[in-house]
Amino acid sequence: MTTMERRFVYMDYNATTPLRPEVKAEMIEDLELYANASSLHEAGRRARSRIERSRSAVAELIGAKDPERVIFTSGGSESNNTVFATMFHLGRTGGRKGIVTTKIEHPCVLNAAKWLAEEGFPVTFLDVDEYGVVDMDQLKQAVGPETLLVSVMAANNEIGTVQDIKAIAAVAKAAGAYMHSDATQSVGKIPVSVDDWGVDYMTMSCHKLYGPKGIGGLYVRKGIRLEPQLTGGAQERKRRAGTENVAYIIGMAKALELAIAEMPDETRHLTTLRDRLIKGLFERIPEIKLNGHPTKRLPGNVNISYKYVEGESLLLHLDMNGIAASSGSACTSGSLEPSHVLMAIGLNHETAHGSVRMSLGKYNTEQDIDKVLEVYPGIVAKLREMSPLYVKTTCARKEFCDESGTCSVNK
Repeated sequence: MTTMERRFVYMDYNATTPLRPEVKAEMIEDLELYANASSLHEAGRRARSRIERSRSAVAELIGAKDPERVIFTSGGSESNNTVFATMFHLGRTGGRKGIVTTKIEHPCVLNAAKWLAEEGFPVTFLDVDEYGVVDMDQLKQAVGPETLLVSVMAANNEIGTVQDIKAIAAVAKAAGAYMHSDATQSVGKIPVSVDDWGVDYMTMSCHKLYGPKGIGGLYVRKGIRLEPQLTGGAQERKRRAGTENVAYIIGMAKALELAIAEMPDETRHLTTLRDRLIKGLFERIPEIKLNGHPTKRLPGNVNISYKYVEGESLLLHLDMNGIAASSGSACTSGSLEPSHVLMAIGLNHETAHGSVRMSLGKYNTEQDIDKVLEVYPGIVAKLREMSPLYVKTTCARKEFCDESGTCSVNK
């Protein structure tokens, strides 16, 4: 077995990221702050001080002028559900009830929107084009006097497409609707500014940023209503009950601080690796398709469909070769249904089922790309040999093709 074959390659950073040593060190140091931050004694005040310092740091890093607008939650799903539950309370009192979102949102948003639809709220699921970009004309037609909320994710977790949230928010605000964006995949990866975007609510999650799981945040613009989903004490200014997780809050602030500071270099690093991986796969494997926008995409996202192959089989063979990837959202990876995102951009069931997402991160290297390009073509070729649908007609190795395009290797 060669050194290349023994190398473990993690390419599932969109699902979750490892805990950065700097973040871990900061959290360990502050584990001594065991006191309840709601207590009035000195130890409690120290814990409260660290929470508020972290809140101010997070607010500054997402472009929010007022730190009090940042609420710490358990993560993206809780934050998103809190926004939709707030819309339920607002809609019950009369007036606007319309909800506008897209067909490619994260399952926690889609399921929350479907719940509101079951409760009698008119819900519109917007189409996207072949690259996953929101249809702005359809958006403008869907948003009107009855619209209560527009919710569009800033960057898609599966195909990496980045939306123009500022333009979408402008349409929502012109109609008097609230604007929410699930920025779980965006914060710390691409520039984010709640004030510049004009959003009323924005969702964050720390474990996408090399921080701990179980901590996230929700930005709520001043003067905008929020219904707490956890009731009890007065924590988070009565917006989210429960004793604060001081160490994890500190870890979130540190992780975001590092991510923002390193973003320019990190973007260059990941874009270089991403483009090299895409180019190499297209040179070596025929009949494949890149999913998502070719340029308006997250720096580390590579989502490709392979004809005549099942994505689950690809993932198993990659895993046996020490490469960790994904078939899409980690929250739906156990489902046998094709990705709702890939179906929304126009893929058929067979092509959608043959898709694999490789999401790169800060610890990936050129050697990782080399390993994938070394073993992946053989995996695809082997699985295609087993497929009754595959007919050898093309070859990525053009040097073996004659003038008519016939491949001598595949004869």
